[in-house]
Amino acid sequence: MDQQPTNLTSQSQALYREARQLMPGGTQLLSKRPELFAPEQWPAYYSAAKGCEVTDLDGRKYLDFSHNGVGACLLGYAHPRVNEAVIRRVEQGSICSLNSPDEVRLARELVRLHPWSQQVRFARGGGEALAVAARFARAATGRDVIAFCGYHGWCDWYLAANLNGDRALDGHLLPGLSPSGVPRGLQGTALPFAYNRLDQLAAIVREQGLHLAAVIMEPTRNMPPAEGFIAGVRQLCDDCGAKLIFDEVTTGFRLRHGGAHLDFAIEPDAAVFAKGLGSGHPIAAIIGKATMLEAAQETFVSSTYWTDGVGPAAALAMLDVCAEIDVPGHLRNIGLLLRRECEQLAAQHGVPLTVGGYPALTSLAFQHPEAAALQTLFTVRMLERGFLTGSGFYPTLAHEPAHVTAFAKAAEPVFAELAIVIRQQDIAARIGGPVRHAGFHRLT
Repeated sequence: MDQQPTNLTSQSQALYREARQLMPGGTQLLSKRPELFAPEQWPAYYSAAKGCEVTDLDGRKYLDFSHNGVGACLLGYAHPRVNEAVIRRVEQGSICSLNSPDEVRLARELVRLHPWSQQVRFARGGGEALAVAARFARAATGRDVIAFCGYHGWCDWYLAANLNGDRALDGHLLPGLSPSGVPRGLQGTALPFAYNRLDQLAAIVREQGLHLAAVIMEPTRNMPPAEGFIAGVRQLCDDCGAKLIFDEVTTGFRLRHGGAHLDFAIEPDAAVFAKGLGSGHPIAAIIGKATMLEAAQETFVSSTYWTDGVGPAAALAMLDVCAEIDVPGHLRNIGLLLRRECEQLAAQHGVPLTVGGYPALTSLAFQHPEAAALQTLFTVRMLERGFLTGSGFYPTLAHEPAHVTAFAKAAEPVFAELAIVIRQQDIAARIGGPVRHAGFHRLT
């Protein structure tokens, strides 16, 4: 794409300045804050998004090489098959006094994909679906404590881990999360352990086994499980009577059709899906064994908009596409291409870049004392060239090898400049604005 300037007088920047006054935190999702990319320069709003192309409020067009809707748009923006299903549902009425038959069809398909499961409940977002799963586990076991590893959202059950004041959540993807507003009485009910550290979970089980309702974890996120780790977690849960819940909000249908946990041949008691399930439309699913989900008959979980017809219609269309196309294979191949290009450019110019994670969940990190400033400068320069970039890349079905080639061509002079500013030690002076934030910050 053609090189294009960014400026503080753009419609996006003006609207975001207003948003920060009207809405505390500026955005509804932390991961979409411009401050996490390039404060005062990242185009906060879009007027159109299709495939992997985004148009901002000023008419500038970008190829999205960032998180593509924070992983929600598995098939790309406005996929025609998904759009068709959603439009048809909206035209026929998206919600009414009766229920959409699509939710039964979707439940049937999810149980078919996961033979270990028997039942499904739906929500509309990952965080709330995990809160539902935690409630079900507590209701089914009559216990209060939850052990976890990884990031699992905004709800009280999770943020309670930081009530001890030891920032226990900092090592679980998103640092700086405050438990402000979480009841102090929840202290000690959410206990973290590190991924691949079965000994840490075993210690929790020894101390809290009779009180442990569930273990909630991503089956994988940035690395494969160590040999015996997932099986060991399952055994520890069985030994103490706790439920095992897999969080597939991000990994579901991205690493494998049906979910990453299917690669490990370990049956959980429940698994939670969201994000890519609706490929851009709100839908979340808690699937599980009847021994856990029947708790829904004993504890009250209910919401009007969990019954809308748009989410299930979108999810069924997404599953139809995945049945015809190896979407996880495509995402893996595009991610590998991008990684190879970035690694080659970094090596060519001597830029200390580390590329990590699974190809479909690629992370980019500069190994430098001024890593945040380098990342910001990289984002700003790629914006000028028509690309949305950040600290990671979640490819979609809409990304093609030609898009990666265009990205690499645009990135070559940017890596050359990064090498120069590292030598001259004038990184921040070139950014043209503040340095990006890392983690949760209060906005002033």
